[in-house]
Amino acid sequence: MHIRFLLGCLLLTVVSVAQPPQSNPGSNHGNRFEQLGYLLQSPNEYRTASGAPGPKYWQQKADYDISVELDESNLRLTGTETITYFNNSPDALTYLWLQVDGNIHHPDHDYLRNGRNRMDATMSNTQLQNIEKWRIAKENDLGVKITKLTDAAGNALKYTINQTMMRVDLPTALKPGQKFVFKIDWNYKIPDRGVWGSRGGYELFPEDGNMVFTMSQFYPRMAVYSDFQGWQNTQFSGGAEFALTFGNFKVKMTVPGDFVVAATGECQNYNQLLTPAQLQRWKQAQTAKDVVEVVTLDEAVANEKDKSTDKKTWIYSAENVRDFAWGASRKFIWDAMPTYVEGKKIMSMSYYPKEAYGLWRKYSTKVTAHTLKVYSKHTIPYPYPVALSVEASQGMEYPMIAFNYGRTEKDGTYSEATKYGMIGVVIHEVGHNFFPMIVNSDERQYWWMDEGLNTFTQFLTEGEFDNNYPSRRGPAHLITDYMKLPKDQLEPIMTMGDNVLQVGSNAYAKAATGLNILRETVMGRELFDYSFREYARRWAFKHPTPADLFRTMEDASAVDLDWFWRGWYYGTEPVDISLDSVRWFKVNDAANAAAFQRQEFNAVHKLRNKEDKSIVYATDADTSLRDYYYYNPDADIKFAQQQREAAIPVDNENKSKWANKNFYELSFTNKGGMVMPVIVEWTYKDGSKEVDRIPVSVWKLNEQKFTKVFIKDKEVAAIRIDPMRETADIDESNNLWPVKEMPSKFTLFRQGGGPARGASAGGNSMQRAQKN
Repeated sequence: MHIRFLLGCLLLTVVSVAQPPQSNPGSNHGNRFEQLGYLLQSPNEYRTASGAPGPKYWQQKADYDISVELDESNLRLTGTETITYFNNSPDALTYLWLQVDGNIHHPDHDYLRNGRNRMDATMSNTQLQNIEKWRIAKENDLGVKITKLTDAAGNALKYTINQTMMRVDLPTALKPGQKFVFKIDWNYKIPDRGVWGSRGGYELFPEDGNMVFTMSQFYPRMAVYSDFQGWQNTQFSGGAEFALTFGNFKVKMTVPGDFVVAATGECQNYNQLLTPAQLQRWKQAQTAKDVVEVVTLDEAVANEKDKSTDKKTWIYSAENVRDFAWGASRKFIWDAMPTYVEGKKIMSMSYYPKEAYGLWRKYSTKVTAHTLKVYSKHTIPYPYPVALSVEASQGMEYPMIAFNYGRTEKDGTYSEATKYGMIGVVIHEVGHNFFPMIVNSDERQYWWMDEGLNTFTQFLTEGEFDNNYPSRRGPAHLITDYMKLPKDQLEPIMTMGDNVLQVGSNAYAKAATGLNILRETVMGRELFDYSFREYARRWAFKHPTPADLFRTMEDASAVDLDWFWRGWYYGTEPVDISLDSVRWFKVNDAANAAAFQRQEFNAVHKLRNKEDKSIVYATDADTSLRDYYYYNPDADIKFAQQQREAAIPVDNENKSKWANKNFYELSFTNKGGMVMPVIVEWTYKDGSKEVDRIPVSVWKLNEQKFTKVFIKDKEVAAIRIDPMRETADIDESNNLWPVKEMPSKFTLFRQGGGPARGASAGGNSMQRAQKN
């Protein structure tokens, strides 16, 4: 084979078919690489084509002054609030929309009414549970009661409540640059979280008769009015969460006198609330090198025994936050330690009942501190003065405070699964301070912008906590079972909030995995990390959309990623790249090439007839069937080789350079539909390995198949595609040469490769660790 031809094979990708025009739905190329175009909102003076806020970007502001009282015996929360709303938009507003999320428990909310199905033999447990919830809601008169609504002068305001949204009609239009002050009095029955599975409520501990309260989404709060959608007044149905307006909060919480309160922001009156010993420990914690118990285990256990009839008012303030939440209980142990991010001190703190002590005392505050450091490295420095983790048998996040889970057995032991589940949820919920509490995306519209970005950064944080951490969401190979599902069970990541069928797999895992693939395989860590930080920096304390993320990632990296957003986020096609054939040849070694081709033919067709002694071949039974080619196999290949050598002048100067090289021609097929870079691992006959990475652009001229030639110094024994399982390829059986049968999951389990440790509370790890 001539040197010039071989060099051409090295430099060119051989395409099997012609190149039809782009953007042709019937073509085999140009569609998956088409720019997103109309799928993104048009850039304007508010949001630029680069993905950055524009020169006239604006957003509203709302300040709150709130006073609430918790009636423990009657399980009722009563509150009054003053809201100062600033209209920074260019629009005159004739009404305001507020979220009243507590109305999700009102018997007339669609959330409950959808469960009141007709009685029949096929009624599911879920339907029966919904009917029972509706009965409880009706009997207990659940839902938010608005008792008074006035302007700053005390004049009554007209309002309309539509399920979880409340419209306040303004007496006169609120013009750009103006503010409006109004007051709301309200109350509601506090729900049992165990019955409702709600974000806020109470949990009763039957053994001592005490409760832990998590008061979240507890007050009427301003909805977002933005440049890209106007009012965000989509109803809350218990799933997709919320976007809110940034502002400043001052909140007074009156609770039983022996309660400890943890809340968004900084407490303003510890001097009036803590005992001298507790106050001294709080001061000690400010400079401590390790965790300090401000309220000790012994003090919390003593608090449980006698319910105080006194009341105390805890006062907290917070600046530039989008929400406020708090937890309260006489059962709380409270510990704290300082964390430093770029020289700034942040108090990491945890609050938990004795039932969680064995895990939480060891891990919660230190995991919180670790989370702040790693997230700050990958996004922006944590801007707030505190970060709180509260044990509340659930996982939910609010500014500066997160409600998490993880309790020990009664003897203080815990399983490996419980440990890693607890650490994972603390990282995840504390991490939500960054997405969406600071980078304020809208989960009602785009569930993945909140959960997917946070789950991805959680994955990075878990990896830096423990090199053996059993992360479940982020590694590409763990999403393949979801990607293999039938098409009617899949929807694009870009599906609107509550329309997502499998939230965990879609909005959390697939979205996070996509970012991990970008970081590790498509862009590389340096380009990805710079771009991801730029997105966080640009949109901190603002309201980004998917277009702002997509455009920023490309703008800051000079990497065209539209094909990836289109396929991974807007589409449902999986990755399945097949290595179809391997051809091997050497310069001036036709016999070598012919032998290899015979070997390839035999392997593909699985011809084993030569081993079957019962077969009498026709050419043996009748020797007249034999001819020249019978005695000279591959004669045409040898002749063609000679013709090529004779027809093309030999480059004698470089011929020796290629004489001992091995040329491998690999053919690939895109069986799944989602294009992806191709990673080829070569195992040589001497046992050494090498990896080649083919960029995704190899698919541009033909999205279905391509052929590529590689030149190797050594002879190859085996080839594997995607050896590190980093592209989420759903069928690894067609990634190998020579072809090998992949072990089944059952076989892997029998060999000891069963479920990853800590994958779920019901995992196979039964080891227990003693507290401390």
